[in-house]
Amino acid sequence: MRKPLRPSIAYQTCRSLGTSSFSSLCSHQLTAISKGKSCTVYKKGQILFHEGTRPLGVFCINQGKVKVYKLGYEGKEQIISIARNGGLLGYKALLAEESYGVSAETLEECTICFLPKSTFLQTLQESSQLNQQIMKQVCQELGLMTENITNQAQRSVRERLAITLLELKDTYGLDTHDNGSIEINLTRDDLANIIGTATETLIRLLNEFKSDQLISTQGRKIRIEDPAGLVRIANLY
Repeated sequence: MRKPLRPSIAYQTCRSLGTSSFSSLCSHQLTAISKGKSCTVYKKGQILFHEGTRPLGVFCINQGKVKVYKLGYEGKEQIISIARNGGLLGYKALLAEESYGVSAETLEECTICFLPKSTFLQTLQESSQLNQQIMKQVCQELGLMTENITNQAQRSVRERLAITLLELKDTYGLDTHDNGSIEINLTRDDLANIIGTATETLIRLLNEFKSDQLISTQGRKIRIEDPAGLVRIANLY
């Protein structure tokens, strides 16, 4: 079950404010958002929203990681992105006045704030900076989606896996260690759903990458050992 936090997280103590879409707001606007939002601790595997339901507000990740995915043929997941601290979810469907086109599920225990539709739209109306930030985020996500479609169509599964591991390392920075290495903590099914292949194929390729000393694994965790080697496999020059 979800565990409500009381009191709500104030913007002055929000560790993710600097990376969120609300970072450009003035103190008055941030205070209004703090008063209007509710904050909840979600356990791993809980759903924030389902594809096809209507949005009632937006979700901002204070701490943790969330997978955004769409159900395809025979109910198979296609993971669109992984959102982390500061990520804003659900705003595109809300602004378009449409149902959610995707679902969102926590990958680990998360602290997530919910901002009702009325408060979000009021703040958006008052702040040109927030408007610009939202527009920028939409354009960036559209660019990433276009790139992902191209990769799916034109690159081999081996290349897509190398690219995905590099993106997880550079973009999401999952669990950085003191020696600078990165551990990616995802299930094999989730990783297969990101690159668009069967889990069996993914496991075979991961074993090949291990044999080539590009990565090492411990349980489901994957540690990047040779980023330059992954770049060569991905044909990124």
